[in-house]
Amino acid sequence: MLEIFVSVAGWTAMVLILGAYLLVTLGRLNGQSRAYQWMNIVGAAGFLINSGWNHALPSAALNFVWMGIGVYSLVTRRPAPAP
Repeated sequence: MLEIFVSVAGWTAMVLILGAYLLVTLGRLNGQSRAYQWMNIVGAAGFLINSGWNHALPSAALNFVWMGIGVYSLVTRRPAPAP
């Protein structure tokens, strides 16, 4: 059962991160948006689980940093001024 969870986490991560990139590339999502950052944070967490389980430490480290960048962006960004 745990192996299924790890596999689902990896595939879900792939969909979220590629989906976020596609939406930004198509102009449907802003790279500074909370939605984009959350898609990357959750996606990186899924890859971190999958990479850690499979002992792919460079990938796990990359996704830990990727997650941190997303969290940093959410914590430090200032709200846009009201129109």
